[in-house]
Amino acid sequence: MPRYAFIAAVLIAMLPSAPSFAVSPKDKMATCKFGADDQKLQGVARSNFMKKCMSNKDDPRGSGAGGGAVAVPPPPKQ
Repeated sequence: MPRYAFIAAVLIAMLPSAPSFAVSPKDKMATCKFGADDQKLQGVARSNFMKKCMSNKDDPRGSGAGGGAVAVPPPPKQ
C-alpha cells in the first residue's frame, strides 16, 4: 500500500501548476501580428486589431452580436 501512495504522490507532483493552454505574451504578439498580416491590415485598422487581439479577453465564441444566434434556455432542474 505505501508503494501506491508514493506513486500517487509522484504523479500529483508532476501535474502542471499552470494550464497547458496558457500563452506567453511573446507568443500572443506573434499570433496577433500573423493575423494582421494575413488580413493585410494597415494603419488604424491594424492598430485596432492588435489592441483587440492583445487584450486579456479570450473568448473564442466571439461577441455574440452576429445576429444568427438563438438563445437556448437552460435545462430544467430536477
